[in-house]
Amino acid sequence: MEAKYSLEWLKIKEESNTSIKFLFFWGHTQNHKEEVGNFCFSQWYESSFTIKGITYLTTEHWMMAEKARLFGDEIVYQQIINCQKPGEAKDLGRQVKNFDEEVWKKYRYEIVKIGNIYKFTEHKKMGEYLLNTQSRVLVEASPVDTIWGIGLTKDSDSSRNVHFWRGLNLLGFALMETRDFIKDNGFEIPPSLDLTSSLNY
Repeated sequence: MEAKYSLEWLKIKEESNTSIKFLFFWGHTQNHKEEVGNFCFSQWYESSFTIKGITYLTTEHWMMAEKARLFGDEIVYQQIINCQKPGEAKDLGRQVKNFDEEVWKKYRYEIVKIGNIYKFTEHKKMGEYLLNTQSRVLVEASPVDTIWGIGLTKDSDSSRNVHFWRGLNLLGFALMETRDFIKDNGFEIPPSLDLTSSLNY
């Protein structure tokens, strides 16, 4: 489950004087004139998808439901599946019993990557938008998130220098792996390919 992209990977790329193009995103508010846009990269953007017969309203729902499943909290799991808003899912995720930070760290990235693969393959226009980012480094420019984002806004003087990022940008890197998956496999996930098999808990 080792991530293909990471801060370490990006630092090496930067130090080798490779030209890097960034694409910053943050927030899930859709402009009424835009069918797709950077907002669709947000975990909170509502774009339902189905995994093994269960429909998730957002990738935030998927992530928090898997968090509950990982730690065996069936009650919270069901509450997350049935709630209507990503904020509710996040709050419920914080209530998961028997939570272990180190165990969560082991699985969280893979969980989010898998959820996004299903999201962007089910919604072809969004998937095409993701593909059109080409080889850009996708960056969640959230000033408040130092795990899934960089802990900085896109307008920060440090946002284009990875050595000064305050966060891990895990969501940006997971989206880049999602982009690679679609490049290699298209928009159809073969029935024989069980992406969730890596979530061996």
